[in-house]
Amino acid sequence: MSNLETAPEELVCSSAPADDRPSGLVLESRDVPLGGPRAMRVRRTLPQRTRSLIGAWCFVDHYGPEDVSVTGGMRVPGHPHVGLRTVSWLFGGEIEHRDTTGTHAFVRPGELNLMTAGSGIAHSEYSTPETSVLHGVQLWLALPEAHRFTAPGFEHYAPPAFEHEGARVLVFLGALCGASSPVHTFSPLLGAEITLPADRTLRLDVDPTFEHGVLVDTGAVTAAGADATVGQLVYQAPGTRGLALRAGAEGARVLVLGGRPLEERIVMWWNFVGRTHEEILAYREQWQAERAGGSGADSARFGTFPVHWEETLPAPEPPAARLKPRG
Repeated sequence: MSNLETAPEELVCSSAPADDRPSGLVLESRDVPLGGPRAMRVRRTLPQRTRSLIGAWCFVDHYGPEDVSVTGGMRVPGHPHVGLRTVSWLFGGEIEHRDTTGTHAFVRPGELNLMTAGSGIAHSEYSTPETSVLHGVQLWLALPEAHRFTAPGFEHYAPPAFEHEGARVLVFLGALCGASSPVHTFSPLLGAEITLPADRTLRLDVDPTFEHGVLVDTGAVTAAGADATVGQLVYQAPGTRGLALRAGAEGARVLVLGGRPLEERIVMWWNFVGRTHEEILAYREQWQAERAGGSGADSARFGTFPVHWEETLPAPEPPAARLKPRG
């Protein structure tokens, strides 16, 4: 998925917290329109000024349930990415994916679709005509320095659902509750969906070197001692071997995202993750040249556009000012 903001903020991100706040910090989301006059809106909890990263997780958009007859659904033409991986995870509906590696795939509920941008990729995402309600998340992972220019690619994995102490669990990245995902990660990570019955308490054994985020999809939960509801994300700092979840009276569904602190500073702007302001501007210019049919030494960064694409997204105007590192 693209970041469709017409004037995206340039962010210099660090895994270090903005202050000395303890675990159990509730991060509020902000509404962002996903393009178009009837734009589907997403709730964005990462990045923000109080917390830029959770492990390598650097971008969290949560959307739906959306009536696509009202919003028009997801309609994201071809657009670029560099230096990151996108994680698509649905709770309802279906999305058609095409990219410049030649992949044509469908994103369905409970199935991981992971696209590695690495040195550069472009893709499109459209909700299918059969979709009446669209509901899911789009997540980004920053690639660490040693792997950020890895070859682009696409992976699919359908994790088996299992019961753990009365909760339904799907582990799509990393390991939790004795289950593990076979999907390769470039830094230590965790990604899991957990559905809790009403008033159920669940204590998870977690890696104490990880920081964690609990994104509430439905219901209300108490996570790491903090109360949260739909669209909020609870952050827990490293240093504990347990993560406690308790569902409210209606039950709850959450995503648990975790990872070892990246300990690298990254610059995010539009759909790019780099290390310097100059890199980001170079990616932008390369994309603009390729979508215009230009040529040059870097003109093949984003690959061959699928014949099905009728349009691609132009990059926003470059940032007017340079941001200084924070944190």
